[in-house]
Amino acid sequence: MALYLSFLEAGGIPLSASLLVSLLDEKFDSLDAVAALSGSGEVEPVTLPAAGRAARLLRRERTKASRRLGSEFQDTIVEYFVPVLDRDSVLMLTFSTPLEPIADAMVELFDAVAATLRWRHEGEETTGAQA
Repeated sequence: MALYLSFLEAGGIPLSASLLVSLLDEKFDSLDAVAALSGSGEVEPVTLPAAGRAARLLRRERTKASRRLGSEFQDTIVEYFVPVLDRDSVLMLTFSTPLEPIADAMVELFDAVAATLRWRHEGEETTGAQA
């Protein structure tokens, strides 16, 4: 559905990150997702403040792309699986960063962005930014 890339710099350090937003046509329960994802990384059920129950998966891996680019670092990936209201669909938010030295801070940023997700009903006016 959407791809967001960060090209920001802080103190001369690039804050490389991405967010891929996907829609999966599957019936979903966050507890089912936690069970299905078990063994893939650190997985837990979470509640997003305005979007409700979700599953969160944190994993670190050295991807083919990072090896090909000569990176010695692991990518840090945080995925959220959020059931779409009144539909048999799942919104998947996939955050990723190759910045292993500051990965924990980036994960906090990813969690903060995911926490801004909220559902808007058709015809409802917006009063600010939405995830």
